[in-house]
Formats: sequence, C-alpha cells, structure tokens
Amino acid sequence: MAKTKTLLLGAGKIGETIAHLLHATGDYALTVADQDTARLAPVTALGVATAQADFNDPAKLRELIRGTEMVLSACPFHLTPLIAEAAVASKAHYFDLTEDVESTRRVKALAAGASTALVPQCGLAPGFISILAHAMTRKFDTLRDVHMRVGALPVYPTNALKYNLTWSTDGLINEYCNPCEAIIDGVQRETLALEETEAFSLDGVTYEAFNTSGGLGTLCDTLTGRVENLNYKTVRYPGHRDLVKMLIRDLRLGQRREVLKDVLEASVPMTQQDVVLVFVTVSGSRNGRLTQESFAKKIYSTAIDGQSYSAIQITTAAGICAMVDLLRDGALPSRGFVRQEDADLERFLANRFGRYYG
Repeated sequence: MAKTKTLLLGAGKIGETIAHLLHATGDYALTVADQDTARLAPVTALGVATAQADFNDPAKLRELIRGTEMVLSACPFHLTPLIAEAAVASKAHYFDLTEDVESTRRVKALAAGASTALVPQCGLAPGFISILAHAMTRKFDTLRDVHMRVGALPVYPTNALKYNLTWSTDGLINEYCNPCEAIIDGVQRETLALEETEAFSLDGVTYEAFNTSGGLGTLCDTLTGRVENLNYKTVRYPGHRDLVKMLIRDLRLGQRREVLKDVLEASVPMTQQDVVLVFVTVSGSRNGRLTQESFAKKIYSTAIDGQSYSAIQITTAAGICAMVDLLRDGALPSRGFVRQEDADLERFLANRFGRYYG
C-alpha cells in the first residue's frame, strides 16, 4: 500500500506524540503544520516535514490541505469548525481531539453532505472510553446503568489541587465550565459541571469523581432509548473539586476564562509522571438476571523509541492514530459522520496504536 498523504495541524505536546507514532510506521507521508514555528522544532527533529501556517484563514487552510488524504487536528476546539470545513472542501478525511460539544455538532452538520469521513472526538475521553463502553453494552439484553470514569492524574501529587497540568489548559477549563450531557431515567438531559461528586477506591487508592463536559462524545445519542442512566465523570484526588469550584463559581473565574488560564498555567506545573485511569461499569439484564460488569485500567507514562511521553500524551495520540489506521484499513465508514463507537473494540485494541490501551 502506498504511503497515505497526511496533514497534522497542531504541534503541541499531543501533536508531537501523534507525529512520532505515525512517522515511525513508515506508512504515512506526514506533514505537520503549526502557527508557532517554535513548536515545530521537536517535530523537525523527528525527520518529519513541517510548515508554518495561519489556521484562522479559510483560504490558506484549503490551500494547505489540498491534495491531502487525511487531516488531523490537534488544535484548540475553537478552530475545529474552520479546519473541518476546509477538509470537507478539499475532499480529505477529517479527525480531531475536541471535547467541545458545540464544535462536534458543527462537524456533524458538515458531514451530512461530505464525500469523505469526518471523525471527531478521537483520543481518550471522548474517544476510547466511548468505544469501550459501547462494546460492553452489547453484552447485555437490556441496559440499566452505564457509568464512565476517566482521569489523568499526577503519580506524585504535591500541591493543594493534587493535580498537575497534563494536557490543554483550554480543554480542561472547557470541561470544568460547560454543561454536561447525561441520560437520567431514560431522558437525555443537561447537567452542571463540577456537581454530583462521588468517592470510590481502586487498588487501595481513594479518588473522587464529578461531572465534566464532553467526555460522553456521541453516546447519549447512540444509547437514548436503550439505557436508563448514562453519565460521565472526571476522576481526581479527593479535595480537588472543592478548590476548583471555589475558583470557577465563588470567584467567578468561569466567566473570565483567560484569567483562569493564566492563573493555572502560572501556578500549576506540567508533569510527565502521570497515570491515566479508565473505569467503566455497565449493569443490565443478561439471560434474565440483573448483572454488572466493570472494566478498570491504569496506564502510566513510558518511553517510545527512547523518547519519554506522559500517559495522557500516549493515550490521546494512540486514540486518534488508531482511528486513522482503522479508516485506512477499511474498518470504519469512509464517508459521513463517524462516531467513536462505530469502531470495533477488539479491532481497536489489536491495532498497533490501540495496543497502548491493551
């Protein structure tokens, strides 16, 4: 099979990891573009072609994408509609990592008339978590509850928040501030972020979980009419939620997101020593009996080809790269809107990128 001409937009920490994974296969003729040339240096060091580009200019975006088979966006969510529109106009398959609900709705609208596939919300959550949860639901005759819990946490928490920045600060704030989706007593509803706190333990460690936006992906639409209760919560160490709620609600920094971003990035350090926790529980009827099944896994930071990557970098990049591979191999629909749960879990985990979840 000839190399697939692929364009990756965004050369941040996740973008750099995606570039490493795809380039190492030898199967993708990859170019990485970013608006900031300084961010392209680590990608250039990998031997990958790079380009400086203005992502806010639709005409320049279409010119950049022209002739490309696959377009991957590792950019902030506000650029999602622009990039998706340019990909559709250029007849390229489109993938992104966005957790933003409204951006995904716009991608879905674009997909209605597209001749190529639009595959948003690839990554961890949304992303792999939807593939996993949907596969688990298919083992039941009828469904009662689907509970999805995901966290990217420091292995060595030291500050009052018991947290380190591990990915996009904009995305983190988005999750903490925007409305959440859920199915409650069979009805699809919006719920408040940072609410419905619960405690649980796993491997002797105590955690808290609370509502955050975007993690369900398209599962609310997929499972409406089939499940009584469906929800997604972010996992943190105990006490984190109360401090974040004080910042966002009591100090009203949720209405001044740029200020909140400055505060977090100036005060909370990055770390590559992290762990990604995935915990899904499904209950329902199987062979006439009420049954529950759970999946729990921890994924730690590691080195790939001698280069250290955080757990959130690996899991997020592996998610989108696996979906690109599956589409390339004909294992996903080749046109229109593609949901994460359209992917087969066994085939995803058998994939060379999906194996990082295995």
